[in-house]
Amino acid sequence: MVSIRLVNGATPNEGRVEVWHNGAWGTVCDDNWDMNDANVACRQLGYPYATNAYSSATHGAGSGPIYLDGISCTGTEASLDSCPHNGWGVEDCTHSEDSSLKCYPMIRLVNGATPNEGRVEVWHNGAWGTVCDENWDMNDANVACRQLGYPYATNFYGSATHGAGSGPTHIDGINCAGTEASLDSCPHNGWGVEDCTHSEDSSLKCYQSSSIRLANGPLPNEGRVEVYYNGAWGTVCDDNWDIDDGHVACRELGYPSAAQVWSSAFYGQGTGAIHLDEMACSGSEASLGACGHNGWGSHNCGHYEDSSVKCNLT
Repeated sequence: MVSIRLVNGATPNEGRVEVWHNGAWGTVCDDNWDMNDANVACRQLGYPYATNAYSSATHGAGSGPIYLDGISCTGTEASLDSCPHNGWGVEDCTHSEDSSLKCYPMIRLVNGATPNEGRVEVWHNGAWGTVCDENWDMNDANVACRQLGYPYATNFYGSATHGAGSGPTHIDGINCAGTEASLDSCPHNGWGVEDCTHSEDSSLKCYQSSSIRLANGPLPNEGRVEVYYNGAWGTVCDDNWDIDDGHVACRELGYPSAAQVWSSAFYGQGTGAIHLDEMACSGSEASLGACGHNGWGSHNCGHYEDSSVKCNLT
């Protein structure tokens, strides 16, 4: 089994796929690249499964060799190099065709009243397990929320506040500084080294804005932009939509800045009202509503012009 890695992603669970062969890292061409291939790659990396497969160098063009082309996994293989392909280095591609993906994070929230709260469970050794509440604090919760795609935590809980889990307790004695990219990067007693019961399972609540939301994205920090106005959620038309508008939207959501903006209903067409058109943010405003625009509900757009954004977590 060859080693693989993800490069140039905003989070550890996404990026351009690179494989190690013959003493060097190289990329995978996007001919035939699909969710079956991405699922195999994610499992090989230790994640439970893939949420997205991308082509056309979505996460940037690599350099050096293109090792795999025409890859055709069934989805059950243990590694990418176990899947049928044209042969090592047999390709007719350029790096503009480099493949990338996003894996489901090795963390989830269970048993919450809303998607942004619940019992914390982490994926390890092929199974979901809980986190013991010994040392569990706001620093740990902030790391977990960012790993899930939220900007930060608003509450942390112990004593199985969101119900007792089952199966293994994977982590005990966790002690995050608060700046780590994932819970498993924080100091802890060691995988499975614990003296807890599920009555000590940890849980949390992550921040989520009530005036703006991102819809239809793979994680909370990206998706179609929707704003709440006059008692209803509605979309933002992509006329003039740019990175300055994205920065404002992301800060309103609690994130530091925008990584990327998209037009033309990149994350699908919304329904209902189109609330804003001709956005003209300078980038320093506190909310989209504070930016220049045509006026609430004044637009000449269809939902095929809905705007989307991806926010930076740090």
